[in-house]
Amino acid sequence: MAQINPSILSADFARLAEEAKAVEGADWLHVDVMDNHFVPNLTLGVPIVEALSKATDTPLDCHLMIEDADRWAPQYVEAGAGSVTFHAEAAAAPVRLAREIRAKGARASMALKPATPIEPYEDLLPELDMLLIMTVEPGFGGQAFLDIMLPKIRRTRELISKHGLELWLQVDGGVSATTIERCAEAGADVFVAGSAVYGTEDPAEAVRALRAQADTVTASAPWVCGH
Repeated sequence: MAQINPSILSADFARLAEEAKAVEGADWLHVDVMDNHFVPNLTLGVPIVEALSKATDTPLDCHLMIEDADRWAPQYVEAGAGSVTFHAEAAAAPVRLAREIRAKGARASMALKPATPIEPYEDLLPELDMLLIMTVEPGFGGQAFLDIMLPKIRRTRELISKHGLELWLQVDGGVSATTIERCAEAGADVFVAGSAVYGTEDPAEAVRALRAQADTVTASAPWVCGH
């Protein structure tokens, strides 16, 4: 079953607790953490994650677009995140970091920028609970989906299947009603959606509609039927 993770980057920051409650039917709440160094934007940090974890029953999926991920990622687990994603480009010791995140009780995830290939990280996949393929350049919400990432999603799904892993494959960037089916067909099963959820009059219904779209495609997708 597809998972939909609304991104609070597209929510009203003055009403974060209310915005979190508006999507309580979602699987996870995606929290984009940016430090204005790894990416050219500055957003939320540990105190906000801690407050959000107390304000909603929806588990938090924290995507760290920050430098020195090895130092900071464990603090987000302590703040209440149920899943923490660090960038391969920002981690000095990704295996050690993934194991530390898991040891603290959260799911460990690694993200790849659009230009970063998956193949050099094949041997690391068993250390992860999820892999995030960025389908835009990280740093800002509202960007157009990059179709050139679809082959990368397919190759990643093939590697997951090759090793028989129960690894979630997440996509983030430009995911909407017009792009989610292509992502699902290519192999993604976790979808981050920002404006496609929070830019609607009924965010909860948007979550349900996106999940239904992805599930319909997944049911007959080659990567599922071939198992």
